[in-house]
Amino acid sequence: MKINKEKMIEKQGYRLHILQSKKYKTINVVAKFKSALQRELMTKRALLPMILQKATSSYPDTRSLQAAMEDLYGMVLNSDGTKKGEDHVISFRMEVANEVYLNDQTPLLKKALGLFREVLFQPKVVDGGFDPKIVNREKQTLEQKITSIKDDKMSYANMRMIDEMCKGEPYSLHVHGYLEDLKKLDEKDLYSYYQSFISNDLLDVYIIGDLENIDVEALMDEHFRRDSSEVNQDDGNEKQHIAVSEPKNIVEHDDLNQGKLHLGFRTHTVFGDEDYFALQIFNGLFGGFPSSKLFMNVREKHSLAYYAASRFESHKGLLLVFSGVDPKDYEKAKTIILEQVEAMKKGEFTDEEVEQTKEQVTNQLLETMDNAQGLIEVLYHQVLSGKVIEAEDMIEQVRGVTKEDVIAMANKIELDTIYFLTSREGGEQE
Repeated sequence: MKINKEKMIEKQGYRLHILQSKKYKTINVVAKFKSALQRELMTKRALLPMILQKATSSYPDTRSLQAAMEDLYGMVLNSDGTKKGEDHVISFRMEVANEVYLNDQTPLLKKALGLFREVLFQPKVVDGGFDPKIVNREKQTLEQKITSIKDDKMSYANMRMIDEMCKGEPYSLHVHGYLEDLKKLDEKDLYSYYQSFISNDLLDVYIIGDLENIDVEALMDEHFRRDSSEVNQDDGNEKQHIAVSEPKNIVEHDDLNQGKLHLGFRTHTVFGDEDYFALQIFNGLFGGFPSSKLFMNVREKHSLAYYAASRFESHKGLLLVFSGVDPKDYEKAKTIILEQVEAMKKGEFTDEEVEQTKEQVTNQLLETMDNAQGLIEVLYHQVLSGKVIEAEDMIEQVRGVTKEDVIAMANKIELDTIYFLTSREGGEQE
C-alpha cells in the first residue's frame, strides 16, 4: 500500500498537516488541542468538547446546528479527549463529502470549514458564559459517564490499577474528570477556561483527501489561524523513567462474580525509541492476538480466565495485562501469567511465531492507515514524540524486528503492579 507523505507547515498559531490522497471520496479535517495533564483541568477538558458541539453563535441550539450539518450533505462532527503519555489531547473531527464527486457546484469544503470553525471559535455565549441550560445538561451526561465506570468492572479495575501504579504521576489523572470538580463548575468558570484553552493549547490541524486544485493553505489559514498565539511550539514533557523497586500488590473487594486480575509493567520504551517496534511484536506474541501466550495458556490450556490479553501505552511506557478469573483461581492465574513473561525472556517462542506476529501487526497497521482518521492518529504519534517516522517506514521497521530484539525487550520490561478486584467473600489473596 502506497502511503502519501504528509506535508507539515508551521502556521500562525497552529501546525498544518496536509495529506493529498485520491483514495477517499470524503475530506477529513481533524483539529488536535494538546496540553500537559493537570488535575485541576481534567473535568473542564472533559466537559468542554461536549458543550462546544451543542451550539454556536449562529446556531444557538443542537437542532439548528444539526440541520446545518445535514444541509452540507450530512457533514459529520465528533470529538473526544484522551491521555497520551503526560499530555491531554482533545480531538475534534470533521468529515464531509468531496465536492469533486458531486453534481452541483456547492463550495462544500469552504462551507463545512466555516461551520467547523464556528463550533471551535464562536460558541454560543450568554451573559459572559456558556448557555447555562446546555452546561447543566452536559454536566448530567458527564456525571453519568463518571459514575458508570464503576459498573463496568473491567474499566474500573484498569482505572484503579493505573491510580495505584502511577500514583503521583500525571498519567494517573482520570480522563473523564472528577465528580467533586464537576459539581463546582458553572457556565462562567468553563467559558473562562475555554478562552485560555482556545488560545494556548498546542494546535495541530490535519486535512486529508483529494485536495488537488484547492489552495489548502489559504483555506485553512482563513479558518484556523490564531492571532493570540504568537508561537505554537511544543516544549515537550520530559520522559519520566520510573524505577521499580518492589512490585505493588493491591487487592480490593466489590460486588462481582468474576474477579479482575490486572497487571501493570514498565516497558521503559515509547514511540520514537529504537526498540519501539520490538515492543509491538513482544505485545503481539505475549497477549495482543488470539494466538498469543496469554490467550493460549491462561485461557485455552488451563481454562483459568474468561479473557486474557495485553496492550501497551505508546507514549507512557506501560504494558497492561487484563484477565477475568474466578476469585478462587487468583494465585494460579497470576502464576501462569508471570510464567508467560519468563518464557518471553527466555526466548521460548519460534522464529515462525515472530514472523506470523509481524504479519499480524503489519496488517493491523495497514488496516488502521486505510482509514483516513486512523492514518491521522498514526501520524499524530510523531507530534507527541517529536520523532518523524514516515508511515511506510513504520511498516519496514516492524518487518525488521528479530527474535533477539523481542527477547531484549522482554528482559527490559519490569513488573510494577498486580491489581486484583475480587468478590466481597473472595478473601484476602495477598
